[in-house]
Amino acid sequence: MANTPVAAFGQTQKTGNAEATAASVITTSSPTNTLLIATAGTNGGMLTKLTAIPRATVTASALYYFISRDSGTTKYMVDSELMEAHTVAATTAIPETVFSNITEDAPVRLEAGDEVYVSSGVALAGGIVFQAEWTDL
Repeated sequence: MANTPVAAFGQTQKTGNAEATAASVITTSSPTNTLLIATAGTNGGMLTKLTAIPRATVTASALYYFISRDSGTTKYMVDSELMEAHTVAATTAIPETVFSNITEDAPVRLEAGDEVYVSSGVALAGGIVFQAEWTDL
């Protein structure tokens, strides 16, 4: 019997936040100081946006995201972006760093239960706040 194709449309919009303060070591498939920011639903999901913003003056910092299929035991780095150095002041806007390979038009497809983790390569006591937007299918 032939399979009947079924279109998958987003069902539930979700957001998640995480604040990184410690530096991550990413030399293995078990990176340190990562933070869970999103978990795909039982039918999978689509990650459509991932951003980060510093809460304090920051030096240039590598930002990372990982996907895990085993509840965080093994994490595979998928992408990274560079957060530019910025001095936070009451008279300046704080720039947002966008993971540019993730968009509404080109989402990251997640299998059921996939977990998305984030981290920073540089410690920042004031914290770097990540925000994820995804849709469960």
